Amino acid sequence: MNKKEAKLITGGLSAPSKMPGPAFNLPAQACITGAKLVKIPGSVCSGCYALKGRYRFPNVKDALARRLIGLTHSQWIPAMVVLIDKEPHFRWHDSGDLQSVQHLINIFEVCKLTPGTSHWLPTREAKFLPLNTDSIPKNLIIRLSGHKIDKPAAGFWPWTSTVVTQAKSCPAKEQGNQCQDCRACWDRATPNIAYGLH
Repeated sequence: MNKKEAKLITGGLSAPSKMPGPAFNLPAQACITGAKLVKIPGSVCSGCYALKGRYRFPNVKDALARRLIGLTHSQWIPAMVVLIDKEPHFRWHDSGDLQSVQHLINIFEVCKLTPGTSHWLPTREAKFLPLNTDSIPKNLIIRLSGHKIDKPAAGFWPWTSTVVTQAKSCPAKEQGNQCQDCRACWDRATPNIAYGLH
């Protein structure tokens, strides 16, 4: 399978300007937990960046829709491997989120088949997470995202993220909204990342 074929199957990758590598995104409208939180003032999702700006352009919406449809393609796993292989860092879902347990299992397979890539998956879908973190590929970190601004991280999962108005740990805002040389989000030794409210 070549990259052109892989893009047709998966809908292709996204290229977030702040990230050190490519990403894969889905429509924010397809978020399961996020679709509820977006209606709650004070939730992290209430001002969702993926429901405004460039995400509303027809070409972007079309690409997101193609990626959502592609999740069920029988060749999605090998196609994603073709697109990701040899990338040092990869982010899952710079918009959108897990759709099912099977979706997560498929991501696990992609990670196992791209051992040279460090994968980061933020999610709000706690119900899809494995009971035992030993089943997660070693090159993948799953960060459970907090739902409310300035609230503590979930205590039952080892890697989390929160959104705060003060005392953030993410340096991106001071770096032109770029990760630059920071890789904390991909680092299992960093239990929580506190993102500044934006």
